[in-house]
Amino acid sequence: MIAISSCLIGKKCRYNGTHSLNQALLDTLGKEYIDLCPELFGGLMTPRPPCEIVGGDGADVLMKTARIVDCNGDDVTEKILLGADKALEVCKARKVTKAYLKQGSPSCGFGWIYDGSFSSVQRSGNGVFAELLARNGIEVLGV
Repeated sequence: MIAISSCLIGKKCRYNGTHSLNQALLDTLGKEYIDLCPELFGGLMTPRPPCEIVGGDGADVLMKTARIVDCNGDDVTEKILLGADKALEVCKARKVTKAYLKQGSPSCGFGWIYDGSFSSVQRSGNGVFAELLARNGIEVLGV
């Protein structure tokens, strides 16, 4: 089974209430996939203030040496962690072997995320959910 970020299939679940529909990807996947939004699983609403990882990347958040805050300075680390754990459980239950995730997200970013300064600066690293998937042997591809 393949997992895909919900925003990539056209669901309006991004922080600003939009989607990131990737029709070309959907055309290659057919109908055999599940969609997930770990941020919604964790209780964050749509729309919501944008969030970034401060002090590291998803691996650092999992080690509790970095935090995830929104642009207002509110700490949403626990919600992101909860959502990532719930989404991982769904992936395990559905026997997911590969995931296509939205780049840049503090949850789904794979290979790069925003640097925590809310100035559109990118840095290498993974979001929390992407990191959990990779640690659990699931192939992750950033889109």
